[in-house]
Amino acid sequence: MRTKISSIIVIILFITQLTSCKNELKKADAIQYTIEPNTTTINWTAYKTTDKVPVKGVFKTVKVVNSNTTANPFDAVNKIEFSVPVNSIDTKNADRDSKLIKSFFGAMKSTQSINGRVNLDEKGKGNIDLTMNGITTKLPINYTISGQMLEINATLNLDNWKSKIAIDALNKVCNELHKGKDGISKTWNEVNINIISYLKVK
Repeated sequence: MRTKISSIIVIILFITQLTSCKNELKKADAIQYTIEPNTTTINWTAYKTTDKVPVKGVFKTVKVVNSNTTANPFDAVNKIEFSVPVNSIDTKNADRDSKLIKSFFGAMKSTQSINGRVNLDEKGKGNIDLTMNGITTKLPINYTISGQMLEINATLNLDNWKSKIAIDALNKVCNELHKGKDGISKTWNEVNINIISYLKVK
């Protein structure tokens, strides 16, 4: 009789454990990742003077055009399309912001927004099909995804978007501010980009 009771107990414990494992798997399968614009920050660093003094800022608004909701955070990021209104630029200096919007982006073709499509490989690299100044070309990127955290880094060469007229227009209105100790006013064509996004879990 004791043997029979023991066998029943073992069976019950086995079924309980099996059910628990299935519930855990089901719970894990239910996790879905998606890009959340409100927890996405686009930081940038441009440079002025021949000494290459950094000027930092952010775009406060990013719009995701076709968000993906998936169990894999890689797929939540890959192939998304986004739009960044240029008037959301913020350098903590209202006068500088106004010059960037009016003289720099204002000298470009159809650049009320910077638009892009993210293309990732599975080795931490990829590119963004970036549209600015009426031109779409690829911006090489490096990225990391750790849990819900996404980070993308890139160095943007403005010459690839034929932005000389825009650079010259900005340098004209910022002539004195972009002069270094040598008296030369210079605005660099290089901009470093750092994107941080905390993926939303559903």
